[in-house]
Amino acid sequence: MIVPLLRGRQFDERDNPDAPGVMIVNEALVRRYFPNEDPVGKRVTTTSRQYGPLGRVMPTSLEMEIVGVVGDEKNSSLSKTAEPAIYFSHRQFAYRSMSVVARSTAAPLSLANAARNEVWAIDRNLPVSNVKTMEQRLGDAIAQPRFSALLLGLFAALALLLAAVGIYGVISYMVEQRTREIGLRMALGASAGDVLKLVVGRGLALTLAGVALGVVGAFGLTWLISGLLYGVKTTDPLIFVVMPTLLALIALLACYIPARRAAKVDPMIALRYE
Repeated sequence: MIVPLLRGRQFDERDNPDAPGVMIVNEALVRRYFPNEDPVGKRVTTTSRQYGPLGRVMPTSLEMEIVGVVGDEKNSSLSKTAEPAIYFSHRQFAYRSMSVVARSTAAPLSLANAARNEVWAIDRNLPVSNVKTMEQRLGDAIAQPRFSALLLGLFAALALLLAAVGIYGVISYMVEQRTREIGLRMALGASAGDVLKLVVGRGLALTLAGVALGVVGAFGLTWLISGLLYGVKTTDPLIFVVMPTLLALIALLACYIPARRAAKVDPMIALRYE
């Protein structure tokens, strides 16, 4: 699983059933129980569950030595922070079931039959099930957040489209309402470029005001999507720069079309416009 060893050692041949019990802990456990000290070599008492007669659970206290510290991992959920974890040597504490992870440069599922045959070579009665690639397991883990993010993305795209259409409609209406003014300006010497700047500038002013309000609102509502993000901050600077810029560019295009039409207005026709 490429969980990095940070201090101490991994399990080895010394950790047999007759040797003193050992364990490896992760950084989360060290931060909680051994702050500002090296836990390697310390002995701790743990409670182990042993199955006695008739399947009854018999708790047993064991004193074990910490021999290594490894990096944090997420076993239950990607959305949660890493929790304290303890690793035991399988030679010393064999569980009734286990998961086997195999790494290969070939297609992972091509090894499924070979893995089953290796297990059945030891014991034909051992069941081998739930064989999946790591990509499939990660896909299962984020299926619900991915679907929610997809819906959120579709609604965001629809909102962006509606914003562009709305800006185009507002600017078009503004141009229509100011047709006589535009004709008068052009009759008095205003160029097509001046009209273009007037209309586009008005539209961009409204757009930038809306974008500013939207950015402030987005900062205030980031907690709503915090559960859908993994490895990305809700206040990621790239997102808060790219999306407003994209919206401004779309608004610029929506302003340019009616502005270009206004710049082509015949002054005499505009002055007679009602």
